[in-house]
Amino acid sequence: MAGRGYDWPEEGELVVCSVSNVKNFGAFVTLDEYEGKEGFIHIAEVSSGWIKYIRDYVREGQKVVCKVLRVDQDKGHIDLSLKAVNEHQRREKIQEWKNEQKAENLLGIVAKRLEKTPEACWDEFGYDLLDSFGTLYRAFEECVMDERALEEEGFKGAWLKVFAEVARENIVPPYVTIDGYLEATDYAPDGAVHLKDALTKAAKDDGTITVKVQYIGAPRYRVVVRAPDYKTAEDEMQKAAGRVAKALEAKGGESTFHRKD
Repeated sequence: MAGRGYDWPEEGELVVCSVSNVKNFGAFVTLDEYEGKEGFIHIAEVSSGWIKYIRDYVREGQKVVCKVLRVDQDKGHIDLSLKAVNEHQRREKIQEWKNEQKAENLLGIVAKRLEKTPEACWDEFGYDLLDSFGTLYRAFEECVMDERALEEEGFKGAWLKVFAEVARENIVPPYVTIDGYLEATDYAPDGAVHLKDALTKAAKDDGTITVKVQYIGAPRYRVVVRAPDYKTAEDEMQKAAGRVAKALEAKGGESTFHRKD
């Protein structure tokens, strides 16, 4: 796969392959994620049962998921096994492969908006994203789920905004996380108790939506909301801030909410 920073697969790794040539003794394949690399599935590694016609199991042009048995870089040989991969592993690997193809297309969109080449984007931040998140798709997904995800990993630059925009436009996440902060004060003698009670009212966890309050430094408190989508998260953020304000005002205190630092 273009953009991958590794020349050879590792032993034990699952790889997506395209069957190029089927012989009676096995099948030759190309490794889709490793440009220019070919592998071989011996007939004994095609299926655990007796094989009468190998083409009943593999055929030219077919996509298969194999386990890497041995890699001989000196000879350029990669031995693969088809029978060592179960159906669950096959489905997961194919989905991961499809996700990475999508992610590379999205990086192309990012590059176009930045008026750069995809190769330049890989060099500037793509490979670093791989190192931090494991896959490029995961970087896009994390960016959508948590708006601070990339910054928290130490990434900086004008590209972050464009990357986040493309992620939001194209990735449907399992959940999103947003945050804002409250400035809350109560100068009454027992104001600390009032503050604690009021901030407790912001918290929520119903299995789908969670709202947490984190102490930053008086009088600032961070409100973190996790929800299925951004609209729900924003609504819950406003409701939580409203609950705190109402509780504090009833005791003579006050609070103001800010969506961003």
